[in-house]
Amino acid sequence: MDWDKLRIFHAVASAGSLTHAGDTLHLSQSAVSRQIRALEEGLDTTLFHRHARGLILTEQGELLFDATRAMSKRLDAAAARIRDSEEEVFGELRVTTTIGFGSLWLAPRLPALYDKYPDLKIDLMLEERLLDLPMREADVAIRMKEPSQADLIRRRLMTINMRLYATPSYLEKNGTPESVEDLGRHRLISQNASAAQVSAGAILVRELMSYDVGSTLSVNNYFGVLQAVIHDLGIGVLPDYLTQDFPDLVRVLPEVESAEVPVFLAYPEELRQSRRIEVFRDFVTEEVIAYRRRQREVEASPDT
Repeated sequence: MDWDKLRIFHAVASAGSLTHAGDTLHLSQSAVSRQIRALEEGLDTTLFHRHARGLILTEQGELLFDATRAMSKRLDAAAARIRDSEEEVFGELRVTTTIGFGSLWLAPRLPALYDKYPDLKIDLMLEERLLDLPMREADVAIRMKEPSQADLIRRRLMTINMRLYATPSYLEKNGTPESVEDLGRHRLISQNASAAQVSAGAILVRELMSYDVGSTLSVNNYFGVLQAVIHDLGIGVLPDYLTQDFPDLVRVLPEVESAEVPVFLAYPEELRQSRRIEVFRDFVTEEVIAYRRRQREVEASPDT
């Protein structure tokens, strides 16, 4: 098959319109249409259903689009590796992680990375859904569980726990609970147990709710939970990795915490030689080492 025709087909399938694809490719609508028609004739099949509102892929078109999409992602990866040099680090790096970890731990530390590599362009994709790294939905991921795909390089970074926190002003006004049963006199702020989150966090929330908690606030990410806590709304279920950046938070009921949650960094095997991946991996590893060191110092302090 003609590579140029496949490139045009991919643009049309992505856009769902000859006109929009033509704008992207800087070709006229008629030129795009001729190429698609020639490709269909060469394959002896219909790739698109045409209607007044645009184009819809046929079953055969979907099969071809799956192939061109995979080709496009592999070509992007190859181009990224070609652009990476021994001396310079530049271009786009797509990083995915959870909303909580990305906004509360990773993003505040990125200035140090940009100071060192100012030409790096990071696309930080924060969502609970696990993006498909082998299909290049992202270049590198920080996940709260070990990735299952065999063709990924993975590195365990640290472990975290979900714990209970409140502000000194909230506790001064409302009292400090001495047992889990005392939570009935407080407002519990957490993610909904049925929301997308690590299972250890959901299990802890369900356990706490079994103690007949009175007032509650459910938020669909830990950033929102933190905002409610620091504004004195109640006691929040939060990951322990944020305590260094929010040292005024007070841990409540120290015996209450979730099971350990492992944190992994992962990226596709085909990006093993990427300089952008290398510098990001080393940056995160160094930040984790510094984070662990500070944690040990805090735990060893006689004031804690």
